[in-house]
Amino acid sequence: MARALGLILISLLLAAGLVAQENAPLPPEEDESYAAPREYSFNPLQAQKELKIGRFYFKKGSFKAAALRAQEALKWDDSLLDAYLMLGEARERLRDSDGARKAYSQFLELAGDTAKERKEIEKRLQKLAKADEPARVVEPAKAAEPSKANP
Repeated sequence: MARALGLILISLLLAAGLVAQENAPLPPEEDESYAAPREYSFNPLQAQKELKIGRFYFKKGSFKAAALRAQEALKWDDSLLDAYLMLGEARERLRDSDGARKAYSQFLELAGDTAKERKEIEKRLQKLAKADEPARVVEPAKAAEPSKANP
């Protein structure tokens, strides 16, 4: 009997903890203040942590926050290919074509010829280049002058 009461009590406490966890507020949107000056050294674990948080923001639709986290991850490990991909995609969604192009180019440079995403990234780079080309201004054909009728 006492054991059953103990199990019920534990179950209630766990359930209360889960409810409190579900109702916990989401972290505030990342902003420029997160990128405070720090001393960086190679730390792949910290880079993965930043990338994981960046993926959360990307899925949430907070592309600016995702880009900031990808940049942070690259400061810890500048060879992290997934961070370059996320940075490029986030900047593309933010309509920062130059930033997206730089991130994608860096990805291609580091990935080499073996990357499975290579063709897709090359297509995205071509699409970004086409989008940045100045639109050709086509002058409308001069309207035919009305012929003067003989009076």
